[in-house]
Amino acid sequence: MTAIISSSPDAKDDTITHIEYASPSAPQPIIKDKAGQFLNSTNHATSFTLEEETHVLRRIDYRILPLLLGAYFFQQLDKSSLSYVSVFGLTTDAHLHGKQYSWLGSILYLAQLVMQPLVAFLLVKLPTGKLIGGAIFCWGCSLAIMSACRNFGSLLGMRFLLGAFEAAIAPSCVAVTQMWWRRSEQTLRTSYWNAMNGITSIVGSLFTYGLGHIYSKHLYKYQVVFLFCGLLTVAYSAFVLILMPDSPVEAKYLTEREKVVAVERLRANQMGVVTREWRWDHVVETLLDLKTWCWFILIIAISIASGGISTFGNLIVKSFGYTSFETILFNIPFGVIQFLAIVGSGWLATHIKKKGLVIAIMAVPPIVGAILMLTIPRHQKGVLLFGYYLVSIMACITPLIYAWQAQNTAGDTKRKCTSAVVFIGMCTGNVIGPLLYSTNDAPLYRPGLISNLIMFALVGVLALLIPLYLAFLNRRHAKRRQELGKSADKVDQSMLAKKEIQNSKEMELEEGRQEDGQEGNPTRQEEEEVVDKGFADVTDLKNEDFIFVY
Repeated sequence: MTAIISSSPDAKDDTITHIEYASPSAPQPIIKDKAGQFLNSTNHATSFTLEEETHVLRRIDYRILPLLLGAYFFQQLDKSSLSYVSVFGLTTDAHLHGKQYSWLGSILYLAQLVMQPLVAFLLVKLPTGKLIGGAIFCWGCSLAIMSACRNFGSLLGMRFLLGAFEAAIAPSCVAVTQMWWRRSEQTLRTSYWNAMNGITSIVGSLFTYGLGHIYSKHLYKYQVVFLFCGLLTVAYSAFVLILMPDSPVEAKYLTEREKVVAVERLRANQMGVVTREWRWDHVVETLLDLKTWCWFILIIAISIASGGISTFGNLIVKSFGYTSFETILFNIPFGVIQFLAIVGSGWLATHIKKKGLVIAIMAVPPIVGAILMLTIPRHQKGVLLFGYYLVSIMACITPLIYAWQAQNTAGDTKRKCTSAVVFIGMCTGNVIGPLLYSTNDAPLYRPGLISNLIMFALVGVLALLIPLYLAFLNRRHAKRRQELGKSADKVDQSMLAKKEIQNSKEMELEEGRQEDGQEGNPTRQEEEEVVDKGFADVTDLKNEDFIFVY
């Protein structure tokens, strides 16, 4: 076994940047991932300095992250527009009755649910940047056309189309996050783009407050809001189509050297980047993997609660005794709390590296808030509003689940299929959630709030149990490594900060030097044959070097 120790040709000192162990007899897997193929074909060295990686990461954050933030912002703004206009007489102007308003909330997620298998396939086969830009354009057009709808049937049809096109955006954001960032960086980036839920509540409330003062002889207020938001979304889609790269390998704004660094830094993820090859064995493994259904149950529970609150939130606040315009303005603190909770919980999960524990902690405030709204008399408006704001903290749980499942899945097709199952669960919960509420239950909305309370408790319990199964999988992989002659203990560099990686490599180098100095005592690396599966499109369950994160 030969140890290859390299440093960047541009480095001013002897800083170790890359350590590889190679064996002529080691059977290397077929490289199916485009990132791996790119590295094999480039003339640039795959080693890089900490400064190079920091520079490339900054360029990725400045280009890719803002585009994701905008895409998710407009998706949330457009689908939430129904809730914003609910306080301006939508049910009266569109002649809605019974559960028809509830169905307008649910049909969007029903459309997303139906579309998820197709979205998973398209994410594997099509250029990601073009798919995102095209989806934004189509759902923006759908919302703008919705301004012409004046009855339940037409509104229902256009809400279905809106949901069908929006179905691609959240899975795409997860896929892009997996494609561009290390696992240690993914949780915080996921929290950033998901925090647009809170920003949408702020900006959408201000938009609606201003647009609600427009009086027209030909358009109802809800039609003005739909038209404005839809046209704004269509305009944004042009920026995404022009500026969003399809993958790190295909990013024209990066130099050849920057592409090498952008790709090589992802090797430790053991997840791959992109293959554009659909694999049915990955699909089967997704369905047989217990983890898949753990994420499914967890996301469906929180989505039942969030679906009901997002659709009926404004009506609940209005039932406390506030006017329509006061209700809209009270949504601004709701959005601020959501934003702070999402970013704060993402930061906490990144630093303590225990997402299950953070999710369980974050389930407590919504439980308290639901109890307050169920028990406090209606004349105590301030306390009821405080309970409503506590419930808003639940928004931070969904992005943590997105990041958790994404970081524990490898293989291009399996990553997309697992995300599809998760988003099917999310859509199912959001279909069920609004149906547990009814305008006939006003002003108490007890059936819906009780169901939300149960779901919050279920989320907290599941979040504490799932890490036990992940720990079992890590022990099984450790045993497998030992059987193959590798060390059972493995440092997961993908979850380390950049400086921690540097220190880890230097320690590994020093240990190798010490062992090499002992005659007749071959090092562990000399005894084993190392096979790098980082870009081999191998799933997490079949790659013994994959480390599951809690």
